Amino acid sequence: MATEKADHSTASSIENNACFLTKTDLIDLNDFNLPFFDEPGNPKTIKSPEDYTHEHTRLWSRRIAAYDAFIFLSVQRDWGIAVELKNATDFLFHEWSGKPAMIITYGSQGGVYCAEQLEAALGSIGVPIVSKIIKIVFSTREFTYKAFRGENLLLDASDDDGPWAGFGDEIASVFWNELVCKMMVTESAFKT
Repeated sequence: MATEKADHSTASSIENNACFLTKTDLIDLNDFNLPFFDEPGNPKTIKSPEDYTHEHTRLWSRRIAAYDAFIFLSVQRDWGIAVELKNATDFLFHEWSGKPAMIITYGSQGGVYCAEQLEAALGSIGVPIVSKIIKIVFSTREFTYKAFRGENLLLDASDDDGPWAGFGDEIASVFWNELVCKMMVTESAFKT
């Protein structure tokens, strides 16, 4: 997610215009094809994309650095974070640090352990997490297995009978009220 830089004098003015300032973008880890962590240096000591050894890390660094906040959507696998997501977060430090995030997990029990582990992992690299983590329970084992295997779930947020049914209002509320207005807009207004 990125926000346009606003030149407003008060937080309330920014909050009233937040919907005009916010735009979202999908980052699909499959598009980056990151190998298992292979950088020789500690990401915490690297402050510029050019200081990474491998081009795939430099590309990943530039992409993540371009955003102001993140929404992490993850399936729970083997009672934890999907390895692809954990690996992707491990590659970088400064690019994530200080940028707020929202977590949405899903699985047969809502991805409870994934959410806990992801919150701890992101917190350790300085990512503030919104107070409400959304955990989506899918109703059938077949659907959960498809999600676990990374299959296309043909999800359509406009489908009132789909697996997201009942979560749309909650996701929107947490996104706008917690992530955008509370963590991004209000806090950035007081930094200037």
